[in-house]
Amino acid sequence: MTTPSILVLGAGELGMAVLQELAAQTITNTTRIAVLLRPSRLQSEAADALRALGIDVLPGDLQHDSQSTLAKIFAPFTTVICCTGFAAGPGTQRKLARAAIEGGVQRYVPWQFGVDYDVIGRGSPQDSFDEQLDVRDLLRGQHGTQWLIISTGMFTSFLFEPSFGVVDLAHNTVHALGSWDTAVTVTTPEDIGRLTARIVLTEPAITNQVVFTAGDTLTYGQLADTVDEALGTTLIREPWPVPTLLADLAKNPEDNLQKYRAVFAQGNGVAWDPAVTFNAQQQIAVTDVKSWIRQHLTAPATNR
Repeated sequence: MTTPSILVLGAGELGMAVLQELAAQTITNTTRIAVLLRPSRLQSEAADALRALGIDVLPGDLQHDSQSTLAKIFAPFTTVICCTGFAAGPGTQRKLARAAIEGGVQRYVPWQFGVDYDVIGRGSPQDSFDEQLDVRDLLRGQHGTQWLIISTGMFTSFLFEPSFGVVDLAHNTVHALGSWDTAVTVTTPEDIGRLTARIVLTEPAITNQVVFTAGDTLTYGQLADTVDEALGTTLIREPWPVPTLLADLAKNPEDNLQKYRAVFAQGNGVAWDPAVTFNAQQQIAVTDVKSWIRQHLTAPATNR
């Protein structure tokens, strides 16, 4: 793809990281970088910061605009990267994939910065994952638009999110999702931004494949050991077995965190060998869990 133009959908934590790295990595060429923001955000500090990086800010509403309206916005761009997730509402990811195809986008990067949905399959405890498989089927079932999926695992910080409950420093406790031998792959948003920019800008272009990244892959037992060592503490260890988590979900079937706990506890498609990742193959340094802890957690039994 010569003289590429890239449109990023959304400027949240992930979108901002991707945009900043695209701007930094394309500083010496003529690539056009743009971002689609809701009209209400066009005059925000974030929008001004993006303009200062040379990024075009375009109005659009992923949730409420029609497929055809979005297709017309997407059409001028060679690559469209979706950095807006399930918060946009059910069905939005399918609509965006169809809009990319309708608009004749050369290459579409859907919002799949997470687990390996092919391995997890349909009917998992996290029912929203089925839409991700719908998107993959849509893209694989056509030939007009090339596609690129980047699987990054969980955000590293989510392991330490109090509401998620894996590492609960307020209660000096660590919970294993499934068992202490269950593994999880994680990458920081900053590394996802850096790696996504590298992957998208690679020549010849990477297309029609799933590319994996990993800041770290570790079991929950290794996670507990790492936290203890990095913080000089001894956390209380409590496993959350799969049957327990499924029972909790059955009592609260709309609880999104319970869905995520249950699907990660099952251990399918949520972890992979770092050796298969783009960053390992390209020898790109990334932040592992121990480094993340030392950067963000300064003392035992304290929150970030």
